[in-house]
Amino acid sequence: MRLCPETRRGAIIARMETANSCIVLASASPRRRRLIGWLGVSVDAVAVDTAEDITSPLAAFPPQLAASIAAEKAVAAREEHGDGSLILAFDTIVVLDGAILGKPVDLPDAYRMLRALSGRTHEVVTGVALFTPNADSPRTFAVTTHVTMRALSEDDLATWAAKGELLGCAGAYNIEHHMASVGLHECYHNVAGLPLCHLYAALVSGEFGDVPDGLTAPAAACDAARGVQCALGPELCGA
Repeated sequence: MRLCPETRRGAIIARMETANSCIVLASASPRRRRLIGWLGVSVDAVAVDTAEDITSPLAAFPPQLAASIAAEKAVAAREEHGDGSLILAFDTIVVLDGAILGKPVDLPDAYRMLRALSGRTHEVVTGVALFTPNADSPRTFAVTTHVTMRALSEDDLATWAAKGELLGCAGAYNIEHHMASVGLHECYHNVAGLPLCHLYAALVSGEFGDVPDGLTAPAAACDAARGVQCALGPELCGA
């Protein structure tokens, strides 16, 4: 698989050159691009530039906010890619005590977020938008995961900062670095920005057109990667 950067009207295209794809992933996130592969489908990955405004009135309703931002990304991808593809877009936010945490603006902001999250349980909400070919607007839903952050020392913060990922993650952390944990009835990869089993269930339902060629239930791959047996995945995937 070779990534070919391209610029088109301000959007950065990173096309995954696989067999002719009819699915567009509107995301610049390396994690989302990796995780989508667990579904067994071929995608074109398109990084779109949208505002991701977390200060709108919808901030009082985090699932609606995340779904709305995901929809904006899907619309931007449609403008670049045309209406012949199924477009998938996502947006992830962190919610602590009712306050929205997006991506930190700088290193002090990232440290502020991590200190606030340290040793506490918070919510991670990912909005999902599916824009089917020839539809007038995306259809959306949101998934919420309860996450417990381990107590973080100043050394922990420095170690995480040294990885260079602080500014690219909502809440300033990546759960794949074992900074936090979720229960087995919660969606772990929702925290990484892509609720795989929920997306699989939506795609296999047929509500968004024909089931994509090669679509594979991701629960087994998720369990193997984490070394656990998730209770939620089989429920969603019918396994």
